[in-house]
Amino acid sequence: MTVDLHRLPNGVRVVTEHMPGLKSASLGVWVTAGGRHERAEQNGVAHFLEHMAFKGTSTRDALQIAEAIEDVGGYINAYTSREMTAFYARVLGEDVPLALDVISDIVLNPVFDPREIEVERHVILQEIGQALDTPDDIIFDWLQETAYPGQALGRPILGPSNRVEKFDRGDLAGFVSERYLPGNLIVAAAGAVDHDAIVRMVEERFGHLAASAARDVDPARFLGGECRVEKGLEQAHLALAFESPGYRSDDVYVGQVYATAMGGGMSSRLFQEARERRGLCYTIFAQASAYSDSGMLTIYAGTGHEDLNDLIGLTVEELRRSAGDMSAAEVDRARTQMKAGMLMGLESPASRAERLARQLAIWDRVPPLEETVERIDAVSVEKTRAFAERLATNGAAALALYGPVSGAPTVQDMTGQLAA
Repeated sequence: MTVDLHRLPNGVRVVTEHMPGLKSASLGVWVTAGGRHERAEQNGVAHFLEHMAFKGTSTRDALQIAEAIEDVGGYINAYTSREMTAFYARVLGEDVPLALDVISDIVLNPVFDPREIEVERHVILQEIGQALDTPDDIIFDWLQETAYPGQALGRPILGPSNRVEKFDRGDLAGFVSERYLPGNLIVAAAGAVDHDAIVRMVEERFGHLAASAARDVDPARFLGGECRVEKGLEQAHLALAFESPGYRSDDVYVGQVYATAMGGGMSSRLFQEARERRGLCYTIFAQASAYSDSGMLTIYAGTGHEDLNDLIGLTVEELRRSAGDMSAAEVDRARTQMKAGMLMGLESPASRAERLARQLAIWDRVPPLEETVERIDAVSVEKTRAFAERLATNGAAALALYGPVSGAPTVQDMTGQLAA
């Protein structure tokens, strides 16, 4: 399998990976603009725009967009993250030109019909309401805001209801003109694809766009703090976060290996200690998420009020102990889990296309898989313990608690215990 990359004169990047033997292909447009690129008054507009792209273009209405792909047995969707918005499809190889035409149409030619804006506004408000009614969903928004207070990176992707209620056509078109610039557009495809043919199609559809410099974003500042919401729920929900390396850091895989060892599966330290040995919770996990210049190591658990303090104490103690006793077996298992998960995932053309776009957005190149594997293998016990030591001593953490959480330790209590 070979990765091919082409850059149009205006800055649009095209990256493909042909996967021999496949009859299908995944392709899309990834825009390096998401929630982080919004001003405060725009919060939620990137996600609103993602919804509106499917509501009609100058040549297709909403039903025609859906039918164009589903009539050939394909699938089309989109998502908005903090640093990216993606519009993508999965089709048979012979239908790649159709899929690229539809996706380029919804990205370049949305009409933002005022009537459709009102319909989708109601849908998004329902989505926000659903998130607010889901404790193990909303707590991560609160954690993000607590970790990066007063910053675009800390604001919710869906936006607050009072903003969403006011967005109009001008707000949507304004964000497109500010952020949907050629240098921010990546067309990625994997599977039964022909690189040269896709480049020609992209040149036809995107080549007319005028080159324009992308706007910078403010650097991330992980500050930490505490958000505590008392409510009469059956479960107390806990989310604890520390700053971890961003994508461009040499230590990005150290943070991910550590998170996997601590709470990445049934054999992980926290799962074994908190659930299997002590029975303190049903769900507990750790994960490391990364942004371009920062990241978060997050631990989440849900438990009954009577077990919350014991669970918190155990979690903090395991974090503290890991700086001194993280074992070679734990690190080796975590590295193997990460490599296997990555390689098994890349048997899918959708995962391949996603990887191509993300790697290109981060490094402006697509590192060979062998390079990524080597970087994971280079994570040693010593590096993992040193990472744990930094977590314990840097004094900055973010804590979100939701439910029957009265009497739970404060974030200052936890960081103090960690550093002891």
